[in-house]
Amino acid sequence: MKKSLSQNFGFFGLFMCMGVTLLCLGSIIYFITSRGFRVLSWGFLTQAPYAAMTKGGIAPVIVGTLYITLGAIIIALPLGLACAVYLCEYSPKSFVVNIIRISINNLAGVPSVVFGLFGLAVFVKFFGFGVSILSGSLTLGILALPMIISSAQEALLAVPQSIREASLSLGATKWETIRSIVLPTALPGILTGVILSIGRIAGETAPILFTAAAFYTRGYPKSIFSEVMALPYHIYALMTEGAHPEQQRMIAYGCSMVLLFMVLMISGIAIFLRQRQRSLHG
Repeated sequence: MKKSLSQNFGFFGLFMCMGVTLLCLGSIIYFITSRGFRVLSWGFLTQAPYAAMTKGGIAPVIVGTLYITLGAIIIALPLGLACAVYLCEYSPKSFVVNIIRISINNLAGVPSVVFGLFGLAVFVKFFGFGVSILSGSLTLGILALPMIISSAQEALLAVPQSIREASLSLGATKWETIRSIVLPTALPGILTGVILSIGRIAGETAPILFTAAAFYTRGYPKSIFSEVMALPYHIYALMTEGAHPEQQRMIAYGCSMVLLFMVLMISGIAIFLRQRQRSLHG
């Protein structure tokens, strides 16, 4: 009876925590969507802003956000995956390797503004890329690296060692085993890290504030060396600058809603790919 009571109390606590979490999430989504719907329209999604950003739409802002986010993932994913493969499959077990792994985990907790200052000093100034899509993507890519490396390591370590040994016993090389057996099996876990990284970098303001974002630009970016308008910084600018606070606040809610659903859309695509991969190797 005592054990049953403890179990029921434990389940009750879990359900309460889940309910509070879902309530907070639902409240945020409702708060943003209820206000964002008031300004949402086809013109809002396809036109450029004008009249001190109080009229028109946010099309260049959406395009700039997509460019920076996809650029960061394109940069971070191969680098993070290569690092995780080396640490898990090739590196010897030593004190130095353990220090490297701890350092990677610690980097995930570094404030994003520090990455922004690093991007400003290295990519904008030292390499001379200027305030551009390239500088912003490289900075956000470095920001996403620790999360991708950590999740990829966990996914690779979760692959049973017996699978590797069976492949090697059949005459496959170590790289063939990693490429054909280990990576496909670990891909769902790797994509989980990518999903979490997308959610973080798409909403970051401080790194792109120093490296990529502009308060206002005419038209769409023409190359990777063009500065862009991005949704996180655009929301910040609307809420803190300008002479029409009420109009700008409503547009900011619309931008927040678009950013929220953009992240959900990109994450949904990654989740679909993850589930498909799991079904293929399930």
